[in-house]
Amino acid sequence: MRKAVLLAGVILAVTALAPPASAASVTNDDVTFANGGVTLHGTVIAPPGGTKLPGLVMVHGSGAHSREDYREQAEAFARQGIATLIYDKRTDGYSQFERSYSTLADDALAAVSVLRKRSDVDPARVGVWGLSEGGWVAPLAASRSSDVAFVVTLGANGVEPSRQQAWAVENQFRRLGMDGSIVRMASAMLRQLAGAGVFPEAHYDPVPVLTSLRQPVLGLWGAKDILTPPGEAVRIFRESVAHHTLRVFPDAQHQLRRTTDGFDKLPGYAPGYLELVGSWVNHPPAVSTADAPPVQDRPSTAVTPLAWYEPTWLQLAVPVFLLVAFAWYPLFRRGPAARPARWLSATGLLAVLGFLVVDVLIQLSMGKGLGPVVAGRPLPWLALQLLSLGAVAATIGTAVAWWRNRGPRLGVLLAGGVVFVPWAIYWGLLGV
Repeated sequence: MRKAVLLAGVILAVTALAPPASAASVTNDDVTFANGGVTLHGTVIAPPGGTKLPGLVMVHGSGAHSREDYREQAEAFARQGIATLIYDKRTDGYSQFERSYSTLADDALAAVSVLRKRSDVDPARVGVWGLSEGGWVAPLAASRSSDVAFVVTLGANGVEPSRQQAWAVENQFRRLGMDGSIVRMASAMLRQLAGAGVFPEAHYDPVPVLTSLRQPVLGLWGAKDILTPPGEAVRIFRESVAHHTLRVFPDAQHQLRRTTDGFDKLPGYAPGYLELVGSWVNHPPAVSTADAPPVQDRPSTAVTPLAWYEPTWLQLAVPVFLLVAFAWYPLFRRGPAARPARWLSATGLLAVLGFLVVDVLIQLSMGKGLGPVVAGRPLPWLALQLLSLGAVAATIGTAVAWWRNRGPRLGVLLAGGVVFVPWAIYWGLLGV
């Protein structure tokens, strides 16, 4: 109740504190700026006829974004007397497998320079706003330049990107009713991507940057955020940032949209969010304050580096070897057939090929394309586990047959069965 009263007071104060602006009219000035040989295009949205305005550069969340994705919020900020710059996110050097927070931070600083040079902007009052991935980038930009007067973050993380992603992936799987071995399999795949270097900035640590900030920081989170661990983020910001205002919106999701469970996105932003940003930017408070961290159902866990027996090249080579070994037996039909060997060849091939298909489906759909779930396992995964158990039993039978008739045909197949067992354990095919 106390937080609600305080928030209502902030909202009521906006009219008195913010510079006057039309309820609907804002100006739009297209701008260009460059960083590292890349030209970026943006728009400055500002109240007409303003002088000595504060400025705000909006830094994107992850993925491809144009300036239009942030126009609604920028116009709301402009109506509160803030000159707001939105821009199209770079595509050069940025993709799912390639990105640099350092480069993105320099993009933001180039945009800050544009605002500081405007005649209607007070150059001493220009700051950065960052959503999600921007919650790593915006503080980094501020730590590099005293030209940045303040920082606003939405859904920012206090943990490494790999740790955040592992937590978010498990949330998605849990929502689909999945648990146990398939969740561990997805976590193992995430570790492999990070270890192989195809998860960019996987181990970026935001805490040293947060600790170094001397600018005031407004940190905002939705209590029902399922992408960022919000309880941990609030605690880390509170302990790391010297001058902070940290607020939690109870019925909001990652982007501070209204929500019922964190997964859906209802029309409109959390009540009070846009007004709070406007009031705070116009008059940053001198004293640090923080809401209580929201409750998380479980903590995030660190994504550990790969062990000596887990290199990515080995994880790629093993399925290739297994496919060759299991296909060897039916391709070379010399000598008497052994029933366990036929079973091992069939179950082994189906288990390995099925695993590769399921892995691709998980990467493409975050588990949504795996069908009905039984006992915490989607049916395709349950079928793969049954095939894997059959392959283990067939490996034992094949070992007996090979002992009686030690030919190379059975030997290659048996080698595949022996290697299959630890591989299947590692990936959860033989787990609960």
